[in-house]
Amino acid sequence: MQIIIKNVNLINPQQKLNKKTDLLIESGIIIRIGDIDISGYSDAEVYDFNGKYCAPGFYDMHVHLREPGREDKETVISGCNAAAAGGFTGVAAMPNTTPAADNAETIRFVKEKAQNHLVDVDPVGAVTMERKGESLAPMLELSEAGAVAFSDDGTAVKSAGILRKAMEYTKMINGVILEHCEEESLAGGAMNESEVSTHLGLPSIPTIAEDLIVNRDIILAEYLDSRIHISHISSKNAVDMVRQAKKKGIKVTAEVAPHHFSLTDESVKGYDTNYKMNPPLRQQKDLDAMIEGLKDGTIDCIASDHAPHTIEEKEVEFIYAPNGIIGLETQLGLVLTELYHKKHLSLEQIVEKLSINPRKVLGLKVPIIKEGELANLSIFDADAEWTVDIKKFKSRSINSPYGGKKLKGKPVAVINKAKMFTNGEMKSI
Repeated sequence: MQIIIKNVNLINPQQKLNKKTDLLIESGIIIRIGDIDISGYSDAEVYDFNGKYCAPGFYDMHVHLREPGREDKETVISGCNAAAAGGFTGVAAMPNTTPAADNAETIRFVKEKAQNHLVDVDPVGAVTMERKGESLAPMLELSEAGAVAFSDDGTAVKSAGILRKAMEYTKMINGVILEHCEEESLAGGAMNESEVSTHLGLPSIPTIAEDLIVNRDIILAEYLDSRIHISHISSKNAVDMVRQAKKKGIKVTAEVAPHHFSLTDESVKGYDTNYKMNPPLRQQKDLDAMIEGLKDGTIDCIASDHAPHTIEEKEVEFIYAPNGIIGLETQLGLVLTELYHKKHLSLEQIVEKLSINPRKVLGLKVPIIKEGELANLSIFDADAEWTVDIKKFKSRSINSPYGGKKLKGKPVAVINKAKMFTNGEMKSI
């Protein structure tokens, strides 16, 4: 099958590509880039995407798909559908499933579930058995089964000794540990420690809980000359530490979630559990630091930390509700609204944060827009205004604080693996 995309703005800073043109795609391969006379292609499907942008497929490196174990919240396929609807062609699936992804069978199970879907799913293996921080998981075996990175996500690797051993293993395969930075002895609260938490009477988590582990991990990365990636960074001091570490040549990278550059702990005042997450929403100074870190390159990636929960789990007292929100279907809109339209980042920088850098961190091939290459594309309208309607989400869960929010910028279509998702429908091409 042939499809022709007319009048689209191709954008890829890695290729120094920024031009308006047409694309001919046949059987999932880019056949031609340039002006195309559609009269010569009577059987082709034609899409006029005038004013829209086309980038290498966006990739979310921090997604919880809940399968195996909690298919009532999300499945691999429903999560992939949410990713496609959100403008993503690839995701990294975190290991805090039931059972945890600490064995080759679970890694292969997740990969096989997604093998026929448009969205690439790359499992992340656990660092330790059952993510308990006591004994290492068989990391090299997990890598051979398809794990692209390692994490005990939900908790930090418990001890520096265990983390050192894990980092030595990842050096053998040029791998990386994705660290949830939180000192366990300072954790357990329901929101950020601030005047707001005092006013609300909620147990709190101080930013130093994050800062201590970020500092520990950077010191270890320098000592071992190994890689470490800071997941969902949220504190100003943590950003400052990553910035200084990069200047010293330490192999550290970082990601931020949209809620940490669009919301503060002031949102918790209504006790809406959709504002409860971990790391918790911080103060305005931390939010400003996230944006500055994105602007100067300290923060390499943007990732949703998509965390589905059931209505029943979230409709309880704030302190008892589970942490996390879904984010795959609002992420691109928030990035364009909060970062592009407020003139913090250019579209080229956004493509780097959403497409290029996440794959580089994980050691994955970065798609390019070139004749003869597989079409792995995200097409979006940077100026489309829309209102978030959680009832229309493809995810099985609706735990989002953004319902009813007006955003500017939205996905239009994604193409990958000879499939296309647009207007809510998937088709082979």
